[in-house]
Amino acid sequence: MYRYDEFDRKFVNERVAEFRGQVARRMSGELSEEEFRPLRLMNGLYLQLHAYMLRVAIPYGTFSAEQMRKLAQIARTYDRGYGHFTTRQNIQFNWPKLEDVPNLLAELADVEMHAIQTSGNCIRNVTADPYAGAIVDEVDDSRIWAEIVRQWSTLHPEFTFLGRKFKIAVSASDYDRAVVRFHDIGLFIKKNDAGETGFEVWIGGGLGRTPMIGKISNEFVPAEDLLSYLEAVLRVYNMNGRRDNKYKARIKILVHETGLDELRAQIDAEWAAIKDSALKVPEYEIERIRVYFAPPPFETLNAVDRGFETKKFENPEFSRWVNGNVVAHKQVGYAIVNISLKTDDLPPGDITADQMDNLADLAENYSFDEIRATHEQNLVFAHVKQSELFELWRELGEIGLAMPNIGKVTDMIVCPGLDYCGLANTRSIPVAQRISKRYADLDQQFDLGELKLKISGCINACGHHHVGHIGLLGVDRRGEEFYQITLGGSGAEDAAIGSIIGPAFSSSDIVDAVEELINFYVEIRNQGERFLDTYRRVGAAPFKSRLYPEKLDAAA
Repeated sequence: MYRYDEFDRKFVNERVAEFRGQVARRMSGELSEEEFRPLRLMNGLYLQLHAYMLRVAIPYGTFSAEQMRKLAQIARTYDRGYGHFTTRQNIQFNWPKLEDVPNLLAELADVEMHAIQTSGNCIRNVTADPYAGAIVDEVDDSRIWAEIVRQWSTLHPEFTFLGRKFKIAVSASDYDRAVVRFHDIGLFIKKNDAGETGFEVWIGGGLGRTPMIGKISNEFVPAEDLLSYLEAVLRVYNMNGRRDNKYKARIKILVHETGLDELRAQIDAEWAAIKDSALKVPEYEIERIRVYFAPPPFETLNAVDRGFETKKFENPEFSRWVNGNVVAHKQVGYAIVNISLKTDDLPPGDITADQMDNLADLAENYSFDEIRATHEQNLVFAHVKQSELFELWRELGEIGLAMPNIGKVTDMIVCPGLDYCGLANTRSIPVAQRISKRYADLDQQFDLGELKLKISGCINACGHHHVGHIGLLGVDRRGEEFYQITLGGSGAEDAAIGSIIGPAFSSSDIVDAVEELINFYVEIRNQGERFLDTYRRVGAAPFKSRLYPEKLDAAA
């Protein structure tokens, strides 16, 4: 993984000192909250419903055991003993006191971490495929390019005060594990016919109030021209994007209002003017960054470990965990392990300080000292020997993190909702917990197969409800919490925006409504069909009829 150089270290430490002074001025009353707001947002500090919240950057989701231990210490010292992993591969602390934040940031700096550009109208934390460097089907390690983009974009003088936040994701696989098509800029690493590395660039994706799937602006940008092309896109957006209305200030609105062809022409004209500038990425710089992501010292192992196969045969629970959470690795004898943070005890994405410490130990023992955060609010050990999977599973079980539900109905993306967020209309977490209890039976979860359920507490869509196979959007009706249902969404390679199925359900009825939809799917599915496959085969009408039978009675 990337390690700070002298510039990185100096830069982060200077920012901590600068913010310490700004906090002191706010505490003394020299700065009002309104004056302080842009300063704290530049340092990842939000003012939520009940307290401040600090969002810590984890570039492309990769971090070390030492960093995880520091996060555990921060959770105990400055929070209430836990942290919350987000859909941007970051971690949030929901209860720090303002006067403690400078010390918290200083401790993060000690382990090469910070909270810069995790908030505000800037280029946010660059995300990537959590399986990068390990998965069989990738063209290249997407973290290498995410790091190059991170270095270019961090405090870029032209893009520090954009019209709105700006999000970039990188992937190198036909399977989209980074929701690339729903980013302001999405990058797919490709090889052309000559075997050269380049990027298929998507622009204008996003969720929120106006969900849109991105569009391809360039089918192949050579690797050396990546930064100049990104610069051209950002310049066109910065010059022409709406600033009169924050809800229309995203690049997706610019793409929609201008038209892809016209916007592409503007980008190409800007790119032509800067393409041969200092923004060229030289091969030696690419290789310098690549060294940081060199494969770990894998051992030469057999393709099939007999002990591993025996353990699967002897222990059905272990076999189920392998089937649910373990993915094939490109290195013979190794595996990728998904660690679910969707357990019975905590809100989705939450993790206790003790669990963080334990996972740090396990990462050192089983996965070359490395941990990945995913956009689905889970964690990954990317490089685990097959022969050690059983012991890892056993130790994960001891700390309550061996839930074999990756991709299942209880593996929900859920925003913090009205329990924390001042923007929310409804509580997302209690609904998620009620659904989890309803589907606690693992046999039932495995029978249902892949079913992505996502919940947002308001139209800002932090829970990605638009791209859930089943999506729930919280809406307020005269002080009462209701939930609107969308069906048919996907954030993967088969990207789709879900459709509203009908009138919203009250908080007391929403879980029953979800169960009714799932029961109907079970009744009409073909063998091997996911929920999404069945929905696409039969359309919305049968699901709507099942969910709102009284409408049919009234029509008759």
